[in-house]
Amino acid sequence: MSTLDWIVLFFTLISIAAFGIYKTRGKKNLETYLKGNQNNWWTIGLSIMATQASAITFLSTPGQAYEDGMRFIQFYFGLPLAMIIISVSFIPIYYKLKVYTAYEYLENRFDLKTRTLTSLLFIIQRGLAAGITIYAPAIILSTLLGWNLTFTNIFIGVLVIIYTVSGGTEAVSITQKQQMAVMMGGMILAGIIVIQLLPISFGEALHVAGKMDKLNVVSFEFDLADRYNVWSGMTAAVFLFLSYFGTDQSQVQRYLSGQTLSQSRMGLIMNGFLKIPMQFIILFIGVMVFVFYQYIQPPVIFNQVQTEKLRQSKYASELEALEDQYRVSFESSRASYQEMLAAIEQGQEERADQLKTEIRTIKSEQNQIREEVKSLIVQNDPAAETRDTDYVFMRFVMDYLPPGIVGLLFAMIFSAAMSSSSSELNALGSTSTIDLYKRSINKQADDRHYVLSSKAFTAFWGLGAILFATYASLFENLIQAVNLLGSLFYGTILGIFMVGFFMKWIKGQAVFIAALLSQALILVVHFKNGVGVLGFHWDIGFLWYNALGCISVMAFGAIIQLGIPKK
Repeated sequence: MSTLDWIVLFFTLISIAAFGIYKTRGKKNLETYLKGNQNNWWTIGLSIMATQASAITFLSTPGQAYEDGMRFIQFYFGLPLAMIIISVSFIPIYYKLKVYTAYEYLENRFDLKTRTLTSLLFIIQRGLAAGITIYAPAIILSTLLGWNLTFTNIFIGVLVIIYTVSGGTEAVSITQKQQMAVMMGGMILAGIIVIQLLPISFGEALHVAGKMDKLNVVSFEFDLADRYNVWSGMTAAVFLFLSYFGTDQSQVQRYLSGQTLSQSRMGLIMNGFLKIPMQFIILFIGVMVFVFYQYIQPPVIFNQVQTEKLRQSKYASELEALEDQYRVSFESSRASYQEMLAAIEQGQEERADQLKTEIRTIKSEQNQIREEVKSLIVQNDPAAETRDTDYVFMRFVMDYLPPGIVGLLFAMIFSAAMSSSSSELNALGSTSTIDLYKRSINKQADDRHYVLSSKAFTAFWGLGAILFATYASLFENLIQAVNLLGSLFYGTILGIFMVGFFMKWIKGQAVFIAALLSQALILVVHFKNGVGVLGFHWDIGFLWYNALGCISVMAFGAIIQLGIPKK
Protein backbone atom coordinates (compact mmCIF):
# COMPACT_ATOMS: atom_id res chain seq x y z
CA MET A 1 0.00 0.00 0.00
CA SER A 2 1.03 3.60 -0.52
CA THR A 3 1.87 6.06 2.26
CA LEU A 4 -1.51 7.75 1.70
CA ASP A 5 -3.28 4.41 2.24
CA TRP A 6 -1.49 3.84 5.55
CA ILE A 7 -2.39 7.35 6.72
CA VAL A 8 -6.06 6.87 5.80
CA LEU A 9 -6.15 3.44 7.48
CA PHE A 10 -4.63 4.42 10.84
CA PHE A 11 -6.27 7.86 11.02
CA THR A 12 -9.73 6.33 10.48
CA LEU A 13 -9.32 3.56 13.07
CA ILE A 14 -7.64 5.59 15.80
CA SER A 15 -9.96 8.58 15.41
CA ILE A 16 -13.07 6.36 15.76
CA ALA A 17 -11.73 4.71 18.92
CA ALA A 18 -10.59 8.04 20.39
CA PHE A 19 -13.98 9.63 19.64
CA GLY A 20 -15.76 6.81 21.46
CA ILE A 21 -13.53 7.18 24.53
CA TYR A 22 -13.89 11.00 24.54
CA LYS A 23 -17.69 11.01 24.24
CA THR A 24 -18.16 8.49 27.06
CA ARG A 25 -15.61 9.80 29.56
CA GLY A 26 -16.65 10.29 33.18
CA LYS A 27 -18.13 8.13 35.92
CA LYS A 28 -21.02 5.80 35.15
CA ASN A 29 -23.46 3.82 37.24
CA LEU A 30 -24.35 0.25 36.30
CA GLU A 31 -27.45 1.21 34.31
CA THR A 32 -25.75 3.78 32.09
CA TYR A 33 -22.69 1.54 31.64
CA LEU A 34 -24.74 -1.48 30.52
CA LYS A 35 -27.63 0.30 28.78
CA GLY A 36 -25.96 3.54 27.71
CA ASN A 37 -27.78 6.81 27.31
CA GLN A 38 -31.22 6.49 25.77
CA ASN A 39 -30.78 6.22 21.99
CA ASN A 40 -33.12 7.19 19.18
CA TRP A 41 -34.36 4.66 16.64
CA TRP A 42 -31.86 5.34 13.88
CA THR A 43 -28.90 5.02 16.27
CA ILE A 44 -30.34 1.70 17.43
CA GLY A 45 -30.89 0.56 13.85
CA LEU A 46 -27.35 1.43 12.79
CA SER A 47 -25.94 -0.23 15.91
CA ILE A 48 -27.90 -3.43 15.22
CA MET A 49 -26.72 -3.49 11.60
CA ALA A 50 -23.11 -2.76 12.57
CA THR A 51 -23.15 -5.57 15.14
CA GLN A 52 -24.26 -8.08 12.52
CA ALA A 53 -22.11 -6.66 9.70
CA SER A 54 -18.77 -8.06 10.79
CA ALA A 55 -15.59 -7.98 8.72
CA ILE A 56 -16.61 -11.44 7.54
CA THR A 57 -19.56 -9.82 5.75
CA PHE A 58 -17.27 -7.63 3.64
CA LEU A 59 -14.49 -10.16 3.11
CA SER A 60 -16.38 -13.38 2.55
CA THR A 61 -19.65 -12.26 0.93
CA PRO A 62 -18.15 -10.80 -2.29
CA GLY A 63 -15.99 -13.92 -2.61
CA GLN A 64 -19.04 -16.11 -2.13
CA ALA A 65 -20.85 -14.21 -4.91
CA TYR A 66 -17.76 -14.58 -7.12
CA GLU A 67 -17.88 -18.34 -6.67
CA ASP A 68 -21.57 -19.11 -6.14
CA GLY A 69 -23.59 -16.16 -7.42
CA MET A 70 -26.14 -14.16 -5.46
CA ARG A 71 -28.26 -16.95 -4.02
CA PHE A 72 -26.89 -16.24 -0.52
CA ILE A 73 -29.28 -13.25 -0.44
CA GLN A 74 -32.12 -15.74 0.16
CA PHE A 75 -30.70 -16.33 3.63
CA TYR A 76 -32.08 -12.89 4.60
CA PHE A 77 -35.56 -13.15 3.08
CA GLY A 78 -37.11 -14.05 6.45
CA LEU A 79 -35.39 -11.20 8.34
CA PRO A 80 -38.26 -8.64 8.11
CA LEU A 81 -40.71 -11.26 9.39
CA ALA A 82 -38.42 -12.09 12.33
CA MET A 83 -38.03 -8.38 13.18
CA ILE A 84 -41.80 -7.91 13.27
CA ILE A 85 -42.29 -10.97 15.53
CA ILE A 86 -39.58 -9.75 17.94
CA SER A 87 -41.02 -6.23 17.99
CA VAL A 88 -44.48 -7.55 18.87
CA SER A 89 -43.57 -10.40 21.24
CA PHE A 90 -40.08 -10.03 22.72
CA ILE A 91 -39.31 -6.34 23.23
CA PRO A 92 -42.46 -5.43 25.25
CA ILE A 93 -41.61 -8.13 27.82
CA TYR A 94 -38.01 -6.93 28.17
CA TYR A 95 -39.19 -3.34 28.65
CA LYS A 96 -41.90 -4.33 31.14
CA LEU A 97 -39.38 -6.21 33.33
CA LYS A 98 -36.69 -3.49 32.89
CA VAL A 99 -34.00 -6.11 32.41
CA TYR A 100 -30.28 -5.59 31.79
CA THR A 101 -30.00 -8.88 29.87
CA ALA A 102 -32.47 -11.10 28.03
CA TYR A 103 -31.74 -13.98 30.41
CA GLU A 104 -33.09 -12.18 33.50
CA TYR A 105 -36.55 -12.86 32.11
CA LEU A 106 -35.96 -16.62 32.28
CA GLU A 107 -35.51 -16.66 36.06
CA ASN A 108 -38.69 -14.64 36.43
CA ARG A 109 -40.54 -17.10 34.19
CA PHE A 110 -38.84 -20.39 35.15
CA ASP A 111 -36.02 -20.60 37.70
CA LEU A 112 -32.37 -19.74 38.34
CA LYS A 113 -30.91 -22.90 36.81
CA THR A 114 -32.70 -22.28 33.48
CA ARG A 115 -31.44 -18.70 33.42
CA THR A 116 -27.91 -19.86 34.24
CA LEU A 117 -27.96 -22.64 31.60
CA THR A 118 -29.14 -20.26 28.87
CA SER A 119 -26.54 -17.66 29.89
CA LEU A 120 -23.81 -20.29 29.70
CA LEU A 121 -24.97 -21.47 26.26
CA PHE A 122 -24.83 -17.86 25.07
CA ILE A 123 -21.39 -17.29 26.63
CA ILE A 124 -19.94 -20.45 25.04
CA GLN A 125 -21.34 -19.64 21.60
CA ARG A 126 -20.60 -15.92 21.63
CA GLY A 127 -17.20 -16.38 23.28
CA LEU A 128 -16.08 -18.62 20.41
CA ALA A 129 -17.72 -16.36 17.83
CA ALA A 130 -15.82 -13.35 19.23
CA GLY A 131 -12.58 -15.17 18.46
CA ILE A 132 -13.69 -15.93 14.90
CA THR A 133 -14.83 -12.30 14.48
CA ILE A 134 -11.28 -11.16 15.19
CA TYR A 135 -9.50 -14.05 13.50
CA ALA A 136 -11.45 -13.98 10.24
CA PRO A 137 -10.28 -10.55 9.06
CA ALA A 138 -6.92 -10.85 10.80
CA ILE A 139 -5.73 -13.87 8.80
CA ILE A 140 -6.67 -12.23 5.50
CA LEU A 141 -5.50 -8.71 6.38
CA SER A 142 -2.21 -10.00 7.77
CA THR A 143 -1.63 -11.86 4.51
CA LEU A 144 -2.52 -8.90 2.30
CA LEU A 145 -0.64 -6.31 4.37
CA GLY A 146 2.33 -8.54 5.16
CA TRP A 147 1.71 -8.23 8.91
CA ASN A 148 2.33 -10.93 11.49
CA LEU A 149 -0.99 -12.74 12.19
CA THR A 150 -0.59 -12.58 15.98
CA PHE A 151 0.15 -8.85 15.80
CA THR A 152 -2.96 -8.29 13.65
CA ASN A 153 -5.14 -10.22 16.13
CA ILE A 154 -3.73 -8.19 19.01
CA PHE A 155 -4.08 -4.87 17.14
CA ILE A 156 -7.79 -5.43 16.43
CA GLY A 157 -8.56 -6.93 19.83
CA VAL A 158 -6.73 -4.38 22.00
CA LEU A 159 -8.20 -1.40 20.14
CA VAL A 160 -11.71 -2.80 20.71
CA ILE A 161 -11.05 -3.67 24.36
CA ILE A 162 -9.81 -0.14 25.15
CA TYR A 163 -12.91 1.78 24.10
CA THR A 164 -15.45 -0.95 24.99
CA VAL A 165 -14.12 -1.28 28.55
CA SER A 166 -13.85 2.49 28.88
CA GLY A 167 -17.33 3.52 27.74
CA GLY A 168 -19.51 0.41 27.88
CA THR A 169 -22.67 0.21 25.78
CA GLU A 170 -22.69 3.92 24.97
CA ALA A 171 -19.16 3.75 23.51
CA VAL A 172 -20.21 0.77 21.38
CA SER A 173 -23.26 2.63 20.01
CA ILE A 174 -21.36 5.86 19.32
CA THR A 175 -18.45 4.21 17.53
CA GLN A 176 -20.75 1.95 15.52
CA LYS A 177 -22.36 4.95 13.84
CA GLN A 178 -18.96 6.10 12.60
CA GLN A 179 -17.95 2.56 11.66
CA MET A 180 -21.18 1.98 9.74
CA ALA A 181 -20.57 5.17 7.75
CA VAL A 182 -17.05 3.98 6.86
CA MET A 183 -18.29 0.48 5.98
CA MET A 184 -21.16 1.38 3.68
CA GLY A 185 -19.44 4.45 2.24
CA GLY A 186 -16.37 2.38 1.37
CA MET A 187 -18.40 -0.48 -0.09
CA ILE A 188 -20.57 1.74 -2.30
CA LEU A 189 -17.49 3.62 -3.52
CA ALA A 190 -15.82 0.29 -4.33
CA GLY A 191 -18.91 -0.79 -6.26
CA ILE A 192 -18.90 2.37 -8.36
CA ILE A 193 -15.19 1.95 -9.16
CA VAL A 194 -15.64 -1.74 -10.06
CA ILE A 195 -18.34 -0.86 -12.58
CA GLN A 196 -16.19 1.95 -14.03
CA LEU A 197 -13.24 -0.44 -14.43
CA LEU A 198 -15.26 -3.04 -16.35
CA PRO A 199 -13.80 -3.48 -19.87
CA ILE A 200 -17.36 -3.93 -21.21
CA SER A 201 -20.53 -1.92 -20.72
CA PHE A 202 -22.67 -2.38 -17.61
CA GLY A 203 -25.46 -3.92 -19.68
CA GLU A 204 -23.07 -6.43 -21.22
CA ALA A 205 -21.74 -7.23 -17.75
CA LEU A 206 -25.28 -8.10 -16.64
CA HIS A 207 -25.64 -10.39 -19.68
CA VAL A 208 -22.39 -12.19 -18.80
CA ALA A 209 -23.35 -12.53 -15.13
CA GLY A 210 -26.82 -13.77 -16.04
CA LYS A 211 -25.60 -16.35 -18.54
CA MET A 212 -23.07 -17.70 -16.03
CA ASP A 213 -25.82 -18.06 -13.37
CA LYS A 214 -24.33 -15.45 -11.06
CA LEU A 215 -27.59 -13.50 -10.79
CA ASN A 216 -29.41 -16.48 -9.34
CA VAL A 217 -31.18 -14.43 -6.68
CA VAL A 218 -34.15 -16.77 -6.09
CA SER A 219 -34.41 -20.57 -6.03
CA PHE A 220 -37.73 -22.30 -5.29
CA GLU A 221 -36.23 -25.78 -5.37
CA PHE A 222 -36.88 -27.48 -2.04
CA ASP A 223 -33.78 -29.28 -0.78
CA LEU A 224 -32.98 -29.73 2.92
CA ALA A 225 -29.28 -30.13 2.10
CA ASP A 226 -29.21 -26.77 0.27
CA ARG A 227 -28.25 -23.94 2.61
CA TYR A 228 -29.67 -21.15 0.48
CA ASN A 229 -33.10 -21.22 -1.14
CA VAL A 230 -36.40 -19.43 -0.57
CA TRP A 231 -37.71 -22.18 1.71
CA SER A 232 -34.73 -22.22 4.07
CA GLY A 233 -34.64 -18.40 4.04
CA MET A 234 -38.32 -18.08 4.98
CA THR A 235 -38.35 -20.90 7.54
CA ALA A 236 -35.05 -22.14 9.00
CA ALA A 237 -33.37 -18.72 8.77
CA VAL A 238 -36.33 -17.09 10.55
CA PHE A 239 -35.58 -19.26 13.58
CA LEU A 240 -31.93 -18.17 13.46
CA PHE A 241 -32.92 -14.49 13.25
CA LEU A 242 -35.48 -14.84 16.05
CA SER A 243 -32.80 -16.30 18.29
CA TYR A 244 -29.99 -13.96 17.25
CA PHE A 245 -31.96 -10.70 17.41
CA GLY A 246 -34.42 -11.75 20.10
CA THR A 247 -32.28 -13.66 22.61
CA ASP A 248 -28.59 -12.95 21.84
CA GLN A 249 -27.43 -10.34 24.33
CA SER A 250 -25.09 -8.73 21.78
CA GLN A 251 -28.22 -7.64 19.87
CA VAL A 252 -30.71 -7.32 22.74
CA GLN A 253 -28.35 -4.87 24.44
CA ARG A 254 -28.48 -2.65 21.35
CA TYR A 255 -32.22 -2.03 21.54
CA LEU A 256 -32.52 -2.08 25.34
CA SER A 257 -30.70 1.26 25.11
CA GLY A 258 -33.68 2.85 23.33
CA GLN A 259 -35.46 5.96 24.61
CA THR A 260 -38.83 4.19 24.46
CA LEU A 261 -40.39 0.92 23.41
CA SER A 262 -41.42 2.52 20.09
CA GLN A 263 -37.87 3.74 19.39
CA SER A 264 -36.47 0.24 19.96
CA ARG A 265 -39.11 -1.28 17.68
CA MET A 266 -38.41 1.23 14.92
CA GLY A 267 -34.67 0.56 15.13
CA LEU A 268 -35.25 -3.18 14.80
CA ILE A 269 -37.65 -2.75 11.86
CA MET A 270 -35.11 -0.43 10.19
CA ASN A 271 -32.59 -3.25 10.33
CA GLY A 272 -35.11 -5.73 8.92
CA PHE A 273 -35.78 -3.71 5.80
CA LEU A 274 -32.29 -2.27 5.14
CA LYS A 275 -30.26 -5.45 5.66
CA ILE A 276 -31.47 -7.13 2.45
CA PRO A 277 -30.55 -4.17 0.18
CA MET A 278 -27.19 -3.91 1.97
CA GLN A 279 -26.41 -7.59 1.37
CA PHE A 280 -27.65 -7.30 -2.21
CA ILE A 281 -25.16 -4.48 -2.88
CA ILE A 282 -22.25 -6.44 -1.38
CA LEU A 283 -23.12 -9.59 -3.34
CA PHE A 284 -23.63 -7.62 -6.55
CA ILE A 285 -20.17 -6.08 -6.17
CA GLY A 286 -18.79 -9.62 -5.93
CA VAL A 287 -20.59 -10.53 -9.16
CA MET A 288 -19.16 -7.47 -10.92
CA VAL A 289 -15.67 -8.49 -9.75
CA PHE A 290 -16.38 -11.90 -11.30
CA VAL A 291 -17.27 -10.27 -14.62
CA PHE A 292 -14.16 -8.08 -14.44
CA TYR A 293 -11.97 -11.16 -14.06
CA GLN A 294 -13.53 -12.80 -17.10
CA TYR A 295 -11.85 -10.11 -19.24
CA ILE A 296 -8.82 -9.18 -17.14
CA GLN A 297 -6.79 -12.26 -16.20
CA PRO A 298 -6.97 -13.01 -12.48
CA PRO A 299 -4.22 -14.66 -10.43
CA VAL A 300 -4.37 -18.43 -10.56
CA ILE A 301 -4.59 -18.29 -6.75
CA PHE A 302 -5.82 -15.08 -5.09
CA ASN A 303 -3.78 -15.67 -1.95
CA GLN A 304 -0.53 -14.47 -3.48
CA VAL A 305 1.54 -15.11 -0.36
CA GLN A 306 1.14 -18.83 -1.03
CA THR A 307 2.03 -18.53 -4.71
CA GLU A 308 5.10 -16.42 -3.87
CA LYS A 309 6.26 -19.12 -1.46
CA LEU A 310 5.77 -21.65 -4.24
CA ARG A 311 7.71 -19.46 -6.64
CA GLN A 312 10.68 -19.57 -4.28
CA SER A 313 10.52 -23.35 -3.85
CA LYS A 314 11.62 -26.37 -5.86
CA TYR A 315 8.15 -26.37 -7.46
CA ALA A 316 8.74 -23.04 -9.23
CA SER A 317 9.08 -24.55 -12.72
CA GLU A 318 5.88 -26.57 -12.29
CA LEU A 319 4.03 -23.45 -11.14
CA GLU A 320 5.30 -21.52 -14.15
CA ALA A 321 4.11 -24.26 -16.52
CA LEU A 322 0.65 -24.29 -14.90
CA GLU A 323 0.43 -20.49 -15.08
CA ASP A 324 1.23 -20.67 -18.83
CA GLN A 325 -1.57 -23.22 -19.29
CA TYR A 326 -3.94 -20.98 -17.32
CA ARG A 327 -3.00 -17.98 -19.48
CA VAL A 328 -3.80 -19.85 -22.70
CA SER A 329 -7.07 -21.16 -21.27
CA PHE A 330 -8.05 -17.67 -20.10
CA GLU A 331 -7.52 -16.17 -23.55
CA SER A 332 -9.75 -18.87 -24.97
CA SER A 333 -12.54 -18.18 -22.47
CA ARG A 334 -12.29 -14.41 -23.02
CA ALA A 335 -12.74 -14.90 -26.77
CA SER A 336 -15.76 -17.12 -26.12
CA TYR A 337 -17.29 -14.45 -23.90
CA GLN A 338 -16.94 -11.91 -26.71
CA GLU A 339 -18.64 -14.28 -29.13
CA MET A 340 -21.42 -14.95 -26.61
CA LEU A 341 -22.11 -11.24 -26.18
CA ALA A 342 -22.22 -10.80 -29.95
CA ALA A 343 -24.68 -13.70 -30.22
CA ILE A 344 -26.89 -12.18 -27.51
CA GLU A 345 -26.83 -8.80 -29.24
CA GLN A 346 -27.90 -10.44 -32.51
CA GLY A 347 -30.68 -12.38 -30.80
CA GLN A 348 -29.03 -15.77 -31.44
CA GLU A 349 -30.00 -17.39 -28.16
CA GLU A 350 -29.20 -20.93 -29.31
CA ARG A 351 -25.68 -19.92 -30.30
CA ALA A 352 -25.28 -18.02 -26.99
CA ASP A 353 -26.24 -21.15 -25.07
CA GLN A 354 -23.72 -23.22 -27.05
CA LEU A 355 -20.98 -20.74 -26.19
CA LYS A 356 -22.08 -20.81 -22.54
CA THR A 357 -21.53 -24.57 -22.56
CA GLU A 358 -18.08 -24.08 -24.16
CA ILE A 359 -17.17 -21.50 -21.52
CA ARG A 360 -18.21 -23.88 -18.74
CA THR A 361 -15.93 -26.54 -20.23
CA ILE A 362 -13.02 -24.08 -20.36
CA LYS A 363 -13.79 -22.95 -16.80
CA SER A 364 -13.65 -26.57 -15.70
CA GLU A 365 -10.15 -26.81 -17.23
CA GLN A 366 -9.11 -23.63 -15.40
CA ASN A 367 -10.44 -25.01 -12.11
CA GLN A 368 -8.41 -28.16 -12.69
CA ILE A 369 -5.28 -26.03 -13.16
CA ARG A 370 -6.11 -24.18 -9.93
CA GLU A 371 -6.45 -27.48 -8.10
CA GLU A 372 -3.05 -28.59 -9.37
CA VAL A 373 -1.48 -25.35 -8.11
CA LYS A 374 -3.17 -25.86 -4.75
CA SER A 375 -1.78 -29.37 -4.65
CA LEU A 376 1.73 -27.97 -5.18
CA ILE A 377 1.13 -25.43 -2.40
CA VAL A 378 0.20 -28.21 0.02
CA GLN A 379 3.20 -30.30 -1.06
CA ASN A 380 5.44 -27.31 -0.38
CA ASP A 381 3.72 -26.46 2.92
CA PRO A 382 1.32 -29.09 4.36
CA ALA A 383 -0.14 -26.51 6.76
CA ALA A 384 -0.94 -24.00 3.99
CA GLU A 385 -4.53 -22.83 3.48
CA THR A 386 -5.50 -23.17 -0.18
CA ARG A 387 -9.11 -21.96 -0.15
CA ASP A 388 -8.83 -18.41 -1.45
CA THR A 389 -12.43 -17.23 -1.99
CA ASP A 390 -12.17 -14.80 0.93
CA TYR A 391 -9.16 -13.11 -0.71
CA VAL A 392 -10.90 -12.30 -4.01
CA PHE A 393 -12.34 -8.88 -3.18
CA MET A 394 -9.40 -7.37 -1.29
CA ARG A 395 -6.94 -8.76 -3.86
CA PHE A 396 -8.91 -6.85 -6.51
CA VAL A 397 -8.87 -3.74 -4.30
CA MET A 398 -5.09 -3.85 -3.85
CA ASP A 399 -4.37 -4.52 -7.52
CA TYR A 400 -6.75 -2.10 -9.24
CA LEU A 401 -8.09 0.63 -6.93
CA PRO A 402 -6.36 4.03 -6.59
CA PRO A 403 -4.26 5.10 -3.56
CA GLY A 404 -6.35 6.41 -0.68
CA ILE A 405 -9.33 4.25 -1.64
CA VAL A 406 -7.31 1.12 -0.84
CA GLY A 407 -6.58 2.48 2.65
CA LEU A 408 -10.25 3.39 3.12
CA LEU A 409 -11.38 -0.12 2.20
CA PHE A 410 -8.89 -1.70 4.59
CA ALA A 411 -10.21 0.70 7.24
CA MET A 412 -13.69 -0.54 6.31
CA ILE A 413 -12.69 -4.16 7.04
CA PHE A 414 -11.01 -3.24 10.33
CA SER A 415 -14.03 -1.09 11.31
CA ALA A 416 -16.37 -3.98 10.63
CA ALA A 417 -14.24 -6.27 12.80
CA MET A 418 -14.21 -3.69 15.58
CA SER A 419 -17.96 -2.96 15.44
CA SER A 420 -19.08 -6.58 15.78
CA SER A 421 -16.34 -7.47 18.28
CA SER A 422 -17.20 -4.55 20.56
CA SER A 423 -20.87 -5.62 20.72
CA GLU A 424 -19.89 -9.20 21.48
CA LEU A 425 -17.45 -8.25 24.25
CA ASN A 426 -19.93 -5.74 25.69
CA ALA A 427 -22.62 -8.47 25.80
CA LEU A 428 -20.28 -11.08 27.27
CA GLY A 429 -19.26 -8.64 30.01
CA SER A 430 -22.90 -7.80 30.77
CA THR A 431 -24.07 -11.40 30.87
CA SER A 432 -21.13 -12.57 32.99
CA THR A 433 -21.77 -9.77 35.49
CA ILE A 434 -25.57 -9.72 35.68
CA ASP A 435 -26.52 -13.35 35.11
CA LEU A 436 -23.63 -15.14 36.80
CA TYR A 437 -21.50 -12.95 39.08
CA LYS A 438 -24.14 -10.58 40.53
CA ARG A 439 -26.86 -13.22 40.68
CA SER A 440 -24.99 -16.25 42.03
CA ILE A 441 -21.52 -15.27 43.29
CA ASN A 442 -21.51 -11.77 44.85
CA LYS A 443 -25.05 -10.55 45.47
CA GLN A 444 -24.46 -7.70 47.93
CA ALA A 445 -21.83 -5.43 46.32
CA ASP A 446 -22.47 -1.80 45.40
CA ASP A 447 -23.04 -0.28 41.97
CA ARG A 448 -19.42 0.78 41.52
CA HIS A 449 -18.20 -2.76 42.19
CA TYR A 450 -20.47 -4.21 39.50
CA VAL A 451 -19.36 -1.58 36.96
CA LEU A 452 -15.74 -2.54 37.65
CA SER A 453 -16.56 -6.26 37.42
CA SER A 454 -18.32 -5.70 34.10
CA LYS A 455 -15.22 -3.92 32.80
CA ALA A 456 -13.04 -6.76 34.07
CA PHE A 457 -15.23 -9.41 32.42
CA THR A 458 -15.25 -7.44 29.15
CA ALA A 459 -11.45 -7.26 29.18
CA PHE A 460 -11.23 -10.95 30.12
CA TRP A 461 -13.42 -12.01 27.18
CA GLY A 462 -11.51 -9.68 24.88
CA LEU A 463 -8.21 -11.28 25.83
CA GLY A 464 -9.83 -14.72 25.46
CA ALA A 465 -11.04 -13.81 21.96
CA ILE A 466 -7.52 -12.69 21.00
CA LEU A 467 -6.10 -15.96 22.36
CA PHE A 468 -8.70 -18.04 20.49
CA ALA A 469 -8.05 -16.05 17.30
CA THR A 470 -4.31 -16.65 17.62
CA TYR A 471 -4.68 -20.42 17.74
CA ALA A 472 -7.74 -20.84 15.48
CA SER A 473 -7.59 -22.42 12.00
CA LEU A 474 -9.35 -21.21 8.87
CA PHE A 475 -12.79 -22.58 8.15
CA GLU A 476 -14.04 -23.47 4.68
CA ASN A 477 -15.84 -20.16 4.43
CA LEU A 478 -15.75 -17.54 7.16
CA ILE A 479 -19.33 -16.29 6.89
CA GLN A 480 -20.63 -19.86 6.94
CA ALA A 481 -18.44 -20.63 9.98
CA VAL A 482 -20.13 -17.90 12.04
CA ASN A 483 -23.64 -18.94 10.96
CA LEU A 484 -22.83 -22.60 11.70
CA LEU A 485 -21.51 -21.79 15.17
CA GLY A 486 -24.64 -19.80 15.93
CA SER A 487 -26.92 -22.52 14.57
CA LEU A 488 -25.45 -25.10 16.95
CA PHE A 489 -26.73 -23.18 20.00
CA TYR A 490 -29.34 -20.64 18.89
CA GLY A 491 -32.13 -23.18 18.37
CA THR A 492 -31.99 -24.40 21.98
CA ILE A 493 -31.82 -20.84 23.36
CA LEU A 494 -34.74 -19.73 21.19
CA GLY A 495 -36.75 -22.79 22.22
CA ILE A 496 -36.39 -21.87 25.90
CA PHE A 497 -37.67 -18.35 25.22
CA MET A 498 -40.53 -19.58 23.03
CA VAL A 499 -41.69 -21.91 25.80
CA GLY A 500 -41.46 -19.00 28.21
CA PHE A 501 -43.48 -16.66 25.98
CA PHE A 502 -46.12 -18.98 24.53
CA MET A 503 -46.38 -22.21 26.58
CA LYS A 504 -47.25 -20.84 30.01
CA TRP A 505 -48.17 -24.26 31.44
CA ILE A 506 -44.61 -25.62 31.09
CA LYS A 507 -42.48 -25.03 34.20
CA GLY A 508 -38.78 -24.70 34.95
CA GLN A 509 -37.87 -28.33 35.60
CA ALA A 510 -39.37 -29.51 32.31
CA VAL A 511 -37.82 -26.80 30.14
CA PHE A 512 -34.39 -27.25 31.76
CA ILE A 513 -34.31 -30.98 30.94
CA ALA A 514 -35.77 -30.30 27.49
CA ALA A 515 -32.99 -27.79 26.77
CA LEU A 516 -30.28 -30.29 27.71
CA LEU A 517 -31.88 -32.99 25.52
CA SER A 518 -32.32 -30.57 22.61
CA GLN A 519 -28.69 -29.39 22.75
CA ALA A 520 -27.49 -33.00 22.80
CA LEU A 521 -29.74 -33.78 19.82
CA ILE A 522 -28.38 -30.85 17.78
CA LEU A 523 -24.78 -31.87 18.45
CA VAL A 524 -25.52 -35.47 17.38
CA VAL A 525 -27.32 -34.27 14.24
CA HIS A 526 -24.38 -32.03 13.33
CA PHE A 527 -21.51 -34.41 13.96
CA LYS A 528 -23.33 -37.31 12.29
CA ASN A 529 -24.76 -35.22 9.44
CA GLY A 530 -24.36 -37.11 6.16
CA VAL A 531 -23.23 -40.21 8.07
CA GLY A 532 -26.20 -41.20 10.18
CA VAL A 533 -26.49 -43.37 13.27
CA LEU A 534 -28.20 -46.69 14.06
CA GLY A 535 -29.36 -47.09 10.49
CA PHE A 536 -30.92 -43.63 10.25
CA HIS A 537 -29.37 -41.30 7.67
CA TRP A 538 -29.82 -37.57 7.17
CA ASP A 539 -28.17 -34.75 5.25
CA ILE A 540 -29.47 -31.29 6.11
CA GLY A 541 -28.12 -27.73 5.86
CA PHE A 542 -27.03 -26.23 9.17
CA LEU A 543 -29.70 -23.48 9.04
CA TRP A 544 -32.27 -26.18 9.84
CA TYR A 545 -30.53 -26.79 13.19
CA ASN A 546 -32.21 -23.59 14.42
CA ALA A 547 -35.69 -24.85 13.66
CA LEU A 548 -34.91 -28.34 14.96
CA GLY A 549 -33.44 -27.03 18.21
CA CYS A 550 -36.34 -24.67 18.89
CA ILE A 551 -39.09 -27.16 18.08
CA SER A 552 -37.39 -29.98 20.01
CA VAL A 553 -37.19 -27.86 23.19
CA MET A 554 -40.90 -27.08 22.88
CA ALA A 555 -41.80 -30.72 22.16
CA PHE A 556 -39.55 -32.24 24.85
CA GLY A 557 -40.75 -29.62 27.33
CA ALA A 558 -44.40 -30.47 26.67
CA ILE A 559 -43.83 -34.23 26.97
CA ILE A 560 -41.75 -33.91 30.17
CA GLN A 561 -44.22 -31.52 31.78
CA LEU A 562 -47.10 -33.89 31.06
CA GLY A 563 -45.10 -36.68 32.72
CA ILE A 564 -44.43 -34.72 35.92
CA PRO A 565 -47.06 -35.53 38.58
CA LYS A 566 -49.21 -32.54 39.53
CA LYS A 567 -48.85 -31.40 43.11
